[in-house]
Amino acid sequence: MLWRHGETDWNATGRYQGQADVQLNERGVQQARAAAPMIAALGPGRLVSSDLGRARRTAAELAGLTGLTLEVQPRLQEINVGDWAGLTNEQVFAAHPDFAEALRTGRDARRGGTGETGAEAGARVAEALLDLAESTPDGQTVVAVGHGFAMRVATVFLLGLDYAHNLTLGGLWNASWTVLQPAGETWRLLSYNNVAQG
Repeated sequence: MLWRHGETDWNATGRYQGQADVQLNERGVQQARAAAPMIAALGPGRLVSSDLGRARRTAAELAGLTGLTLEVQPRLQEINVGDWAGLTNEQVFAAHPDFAEALRTGRDARRGGTGETGAEAGARVAEALLDLAESTPDGQTVVAVGHGFAMRVATVFLLGLDYAHNLTLGGLWNASWTVLQPAGETWRLLSYNNVAQG
């Protein structure tokens, strides 16, 4: 299961977060708290989180309910956006119209000069998820708590698709969870972007 962290103030105002350690806002805590019982009901046996605070705080809600030990895995971090951290789409697009065009057409591009490409971030997270699956007993569910864009691209790669297909799936909502099942060389997508109601 891939569980995206709850909302932050930067999510709410449309700012690029990347690997900046922005914390959950009160709404984000409530989102995580609402989702945790639904995820707990699916019987997870292992809980792993990005080391960024917004993911760890989200994961803590599930750890508190289930007693699972929270493992930290830095490879689950969001895409590195370099010096774009804190900027809005409008600011980035105004300064880099080529990037706006790349996004619109599904092409990849490096973020913030010194940041990652989408494919680099997705491959990093996909590799971490493959390692988690390999190191977890068969039949046990792992909850990996991370970040929207990097997990979406990782999902595409695990399904055996190429980068451009990330537009087909659409963005992961705050505190949503997605269920994947390892199945040989490519994985199966069982459900996507589930959220707690209310």
